[in-house]
Amino acid sequence: MQRSAGILLHPTCLPSPHGIGDVGPAAHQYLRWLAQTGATWWQVLPLNPPGPGFSPYSATSTFAGSPWLISPEFLIEDGLLQASDIASIPSFPAGRLDVGAALEWKTHLLGRAWDTHKRSPQPHLAQNLATFKELDGWWLEDYVLFAALKEHHGGRAWMSWPEPLAMREPAELDQVRQDLGDEIRRQEFQQFLFFRQWARLREAAAEHSIKILGDLPIFVALDSADVWAQPELFQLDEAKRPRVVAGVPPDYFSETGQLWGNPLYDWDRHAEDGFAWWIARTLHALTLADALRLDHFRGFAAFWEVGAGEKTAVNGRWAPGPGRALFDALQQAIGSLPMVAEDLGEITPDVRALRKNLGLPGMAILHFAFSPEPRSSFIPYNHREDLVVYPGTHDNNTTVGWYESDASEGEKDLVRRYTGADGSEVHWDLIRLAMSSVADTAIVPHQDLFGLGAQARMNTPGLGEGNWCFRLTENMLDPNVAARLRNLVETFGRF
Repeated sequence: MQRSAGILLHPTCLPSPHGIGDVGPAAHQYLRWLAQTGATWWQVLPLNPPGPGFSPYSATSTFAGSPWLISPEFLIEDGLLQASDIASIPSFPAGRLDVGAALEWKTHLLGRAWDTHKRSPQPHLAQNLATFKELDGWWLEDYVLFAALKEHHGGRAWMSWPEPLAMREPAELDQVRQDLGDEIRRQEFQQFLFFRQWARLREAAAEHSIKILGDLPIFVALDSADVWAQPELFQLDEAKRPRVVAGVPPDYFSETGQLWGNPLYDWDRHAEDGFAWWIARTLHALTLADALRLDHFRGFAAFWEVGAGEKTAVNGRWAPGPGRALFDALQQAIGSLPMVAEDLGEITPDVRALRKNLGLPGMAILHFAFSPEPRSSFIPYNHREDLVVYPGTHDNNTTVGWYESDASEGEKDLVRRYTGADGSEVHWDLIRLAMSSVADTAIVPHQDLFGLGAQARMNTPGLGEGNWCFRLTENMLDPNVAARLRNLVETFGRF
């Protein structure tokens, strides 16, 4: 990653009349605004169908795209909706995602588009859909069957389905393909629409010289098509229940650790076929992005393993990950490793060695940089070129929220002394530090560009509800702010 700058914002956060950001006109407008800032990276969170709490990190598939990101305006262009279909849009809150209301409206619009397609298929869409099914059938078939069954069972987790379906008995699945044929085809159509629209956005990004930094979570959700379809890849018992689950030990975010609950991989099984599933997953993710942030990179060296019955993550243990073997297999298949290692948390020498040996940039977070004693490796005078530096990430408070509520008096004092400022514009103070760093890449959460407080935080780790709901308002695409960032990008050679 050459010296550059970027902005972190998930597409659901974009302004849209439909209650939730999508990849339609507002996303294309955002690319034009990004180009004004001089940034060359747009970092997003996982684009998969979100799971409980609307979290993109508990997706129902690591391969599928989120139908909630489909643009109604582009469906009108494709002849799948009429302008009259969106003439009476419900009233949605400004700057905040009302998940239930937004998804109800999007479900209505996607249903009308599907009905139109069934009644009168557009020839060009029908041909492109057939091609999509042929090329992506290797993951699509399992996902749409899973999604149709989940819809049929009122959204219940697959572990609570009738045993023949949970255990994937072939005769039962054949019957489902007949009984739920229309729903299966609807799910296929929605996936086609998502990937069609995302490809259009990527083409526009390239025209503006903007690259996409995607996100590849290390773990997948238990209630996902991935675990349901290929349980042999995970540490499950005979009833397909996890024997152990993922988490992290007590840390900055929680004194009892974080009990994520994801099933853990059977790494020996993955190694037997040369990590074929991981190769397929990574190659597929790279059709959506130019590079990938590897979430929880330390788990590839060793991961925190917690017994399935535990209530917190305290009583866990470190278990060995796949290490270099996985990345050697990926490199052989891909030819390079366009990745950023999210090496935060309890980082031990083996994690540092793995990242260094792979030549991957790590991450530095300025919110963690200003402890007076001992001094942090994240303080700018300790930075190295092979880093991506952030004021904070989606898991942090906004910079203003951090400074006002989370930072200690000692941290605030060091911030003021280090920046030579009084803290009245602490968000721009930290943005300037990030831009001036020797780190090759500097990425700023969009909220920090506008000095937003804690109410604009995207996620609080360990909190199950109320996350992922921040949205931009129209005034948060101010050209004056774009010009102010561009000045820093040019001043510090990130253009």
